[in-house]
Amino acid sequence: MIRILVLIAIALPSFRAAGQGWVRQTSGTSNFFYSVYFTSPTSGWVVGQGGTILHTTNGGSTWTSQASGTTNFLYSIFFIDANTGWTVGQGGTILKTTNAGTTWTPQTSGVTNYLYSVTFTDMNTGYVVGSEGLILRTSNGGEQWTSVPSGLTNTLSAVCFPISSASMVGYAVGGSASFGTIIKTIDRGASWFSLNAGTTNWLFGVYFTDLMTGWAVGFNGTIRATTDGGATWMPQASNTVERLVGVHFPTRTTGWAVGFAGTILKTENSGEEWRPQASGTTSNLWSVFFVDSLTGWAVGWNGTILHTRTGGTTDVAEETRPYTHVLYQNYPNPFNSSTRIRFSVRGAGFEESGSGFKVQGSGRVTLKVYDVLGREVATLVNENLPAGSYEVTFDATGLASGVYFYRMEAGEFVQTKRLMLLR
Repeated sequence: MIRILVLIAIALPSFRAAGQGWVRQTSGTSNFFYSVYFTSPTSGWVVGQGGTILHTTNGGSTWTSQASGTTNFLYSIFFIDANTGWTVGQGGTILKTTNAGTTWTPQTSGVTNYLYSVTFTDMNTGYVVGSEGLILRTSNGGEQWTSVPSGLTNTLSAVCFPISSASMVGYAVGGSASFGTIIKTIDRGASWFSLNAGTTNWLFGVYFTDLMTGWAVGFNGTIRATTDGGATWMPQASNTVERLVGVHFPTRTTGWAVGFAGTILKTENSGEEWRPQASGTTSNLWSVFFVDSLTGWAVGWNGTILHTRTGGTTDVAEETRPYTHVLYQNYPNPFNSSTRIRFSVRGAGFEESGSGFKVQGSGRVTLKVYDVLGREVATLVNENLPAGSYEVTFDATGLASGVYFYRMEAGEFVQTKRLMLLR
């Protein structure tokens, strides 16, 4: 029987001092950073120039160097759980860790291309894209990487596989000085076909919140959005001409894009409106990552690491916002028999409106577990919950080893994470 273990039912606003939007963290280096990734609000990594890898276990209050064993630039980093991750870069470099970066082990890519982006859908299945239209794919955690035809010769800058039950669908973007490219796979990367990007601008970043809804960003402030799985891409007004490089959405509606000259843009309505935020830097920003709708990091040139706990805002009214819904990674993961899942419910006494907040009642929260075929295997929570922090135990007795997904829904908030059962 699943029971709620922890409950803090007091919904107090989180008051912060004015001016606490984006704050620079001390990286201890002037090297350029190109990618940031966090597995929790405290544990994260940045990678960049000269094989630099930095790690934090306290949300960025301090950053420590990890030995990469390479001087090649590293352009992308991705973790599938708290310990297992990959980073890629110049000269066909692929590194893997299984101990949160204490050691990084080189993997054989078989190429010398620039590798610009890496992602995994489970412990075994991963993808890398890079220069000259390169796509690499692995089905064994990177022990072997195989080249897959893309039909392109231009650079592919970013790849994204939205979380889904089967992980069949993925997208990659790129281009050149004269056109933008978007390609898609519906068979786990075995084959790819081109989509009409609708822009002549090189695209550098892509992010999907589900199989149908995504954004691509690039040259000249370009933002393109789709709600039909890439069949059509509509322009969104960024109101900037700066190059946009990174994009990330922690929820369906709230996201950030970052780019050159310290550009940070935020939307709270799926891109219908993008608003600039003060970054406090003119350094080029290359990557942005949020663990929830308030807590995030942006990194870029000259050792720049920026952090916010207010969603990037310095507006007092927004800074007193009740904390957001949050679904955390289960622990332990991978697990045998049982694992714990923590989540937080936003202050139920408040709801955003056009002029601020209004009173509302408690909301229904569901937390369910699905197998890779999308079949529901467990309902952990299905009730009205007041604001607070909760923990449930998922007992997987009777289930087969493999990848499962747990999904939290609370009003407009929907988030899915992976867990792995090992017998």
